[in-house]
Parts: sequence; C-alpha cells; structure tokens
Amino acid sequence: MPALKAYTAGLPYSYAAGVYPSLTLMETAPGLAQRLLLSDRAAGEGVDKLRKLCARHGVREEIAPKALSRILGKQNSYAAVVFQKQETAPDAACPHIVLHHPMDEGNLGTIQRAMLGFGLKDLAIIRPAADPFDPKVVRAAMGALFSLRVKQYDDFESYRAAYPAHQLYPFMLDGATELRQAASAKRTPYALVFGNEGAGLPAAFAALGQAVKIRQSADIDSLNLAVSVAIAAYTFTQEA
Repeated sequence: MPALKAYTAGLPYSYAAGVYPSLTLMETAPGLAQRLLLSDRAAGEGVDKLRKLCARHGVREEIAPKALSRILGKQNSYAAVVFQKQETAPDAACPHIVLHHPMDEGNLGTIQRAMLGFGLKDLAIIRPAADPFDPKVVRAAMGALFSLRVKQYDDFESYRAAYPAHQLYPFMLDGATELRQAASAKRTPYALVFGNEGAGLPAAFAALGQAVKIRQSADIDSLNLAVSVAIAAYTFTQEA
C-alpha cells in the first residue's frame, strides 16, 4: 500500500486520531475506514474493542509508531484510523447549522459535538474556513463528524440556492430579536447562521432573515463561537 502522508486538505483521506474518535468511526461509518494504525504501546479495553471492530470490517491493522508520529506530529495518539473523506449534503427537510468562515479548528470540532448532542445533524460550512476533515478537528469533535451530514460551499449564495425554503436566523450582536423569542416563533425548516470568530457575520446578513441576538452581560464583548452555537442549538431544539 502507498505510504501515508501528513494531512493536507488536498488528500482524499484523513485520520481519526485517538482511540475514542477511531471507535466512533468504526461504530458509525466503518465503510469509510481504510487502515488502523497502532502504537507499539497501544493497550487497554478501548484498543481491544477497536481492533475487533476493524477485524470484523476487514480493516487492515498495522503497528506503526513511527508513522503515527510522522503523520500526527505532536498529537499524542496510540491509535488512528485512516478514513476516506466524504461530504454529504444537508437534508432539505432538517434544520441546519451554517458557519460562515469559521477559522478555529477547536471551535469547529466542538460545534460538531454540540450539534450531535442536541440532535442537529446537518452542517454547512462556507469557505474560506477551517477544514472539517483535519485530524485536529475530527479529534476535537470526538468523532461526531461521522454521524453528521457536512458539506462545504464556496460562498453563502451557493448554500442559499440549494436550500431556498430554509428560514434564516443569522446570529448577530445587534440582532433585532432575542434568542428565546426567535426560537418560540421559529419557522421550519430553518438554518441557524453564525459568523467568523473575530468578525462575526457581515451586516448584510441582517436583511436575509430574522436576525437573532443572545443576551449577554456587558462584561464581555462577545461569546465564543462554539458556545454561541451550543446555546442557540439547545434553545431552538427545546422550544416547541
């Protein structure tokens, strides 16, 4: 088999680094798995379960500590599953989370995990943005990627053209409607739209839908993006 390379966005494959993300991949999307890489120090119940799952699905196992170190750099992992990258378009009948130019890999991973926790499984990412298939993002998401429908778009107009029926709720510091009010009167299907960690959404987004604000104290300038998405996802999915 060809030598594996350190991850770049141009590769057709990526890595689920760590025992838990690897287990999640093998439990939810084993068809994407290509190879199991293990450290010579890999041991324990989780590793045993991972090896059995890979064997059951015909995924080749390799003891490859040097490859793990070379591929994952400073990430301390005893196991990683190589997987085929695959985008899946969001479901037109379901609510969406739309991230406009998210750049922080940790935030992007945490958002995916929060989405899954609140039952939202459709994510649209507007480029330029952090790569959802980057091993750092996959690890931060604890493998949530493999249970979501995730697609990247070159611009917001492309996303909007694909889903014209979704009611847009752009989240902005000067939004006209408070979160709980918007959630209680929400129209379905809907899309919760969030901007970049530093700049937020451009002002023009206020005219594209019902602009929403999350009430916060004056002691901070804004909430972290992942925190904002989690609060919004919880509120919209709890309101009848």
